[in-house]
Amino acid sequence: QVQVVESGGGLVEPGESLRLSCVVSGNIFRINDMGWYRQAPGKQRELVASIIRGGSMNYADFVKGRFTICRDNNKNTVCLQMNNLKPGDTAVYYCGVDVETEDYMSAVYWGQGTQVTVSS
Repeated sequence: QVQVVESGGGLVEPGESLRLSCVVSGNIFRINDMGWYRQAPGKQRELVASIIRGGSMNYADFVKGRFTICRDNNKNTVCLQMNNLKPGDTAVYYCGVDVETEDYMSAVYWGQGTQVTVSS
């Protein structure tokens, strides 16, 4: 079993910052890609940012220059620093991780999501 737990969401005003964190635990052999996704009401889930085990990062155009993804392979964590937040960033943010378990099976695991609301 693999558990994925996000934290750090909340209500902020436009221009403010939030930092999301995600911890992965359980029957882990190796974590490959780690990413943050978001889903706004009435919209499909979309990729925000991702980072591979070696550290290369990928960002959606709508967050470039504002958000930064980071990971700690020793702690099995991934974070998302979100600066200059806009109302359009309002969504539930999900952590998604590609995990190889100790029985050498691979699957993508998701957290329960954390709400980010940007409003004045």
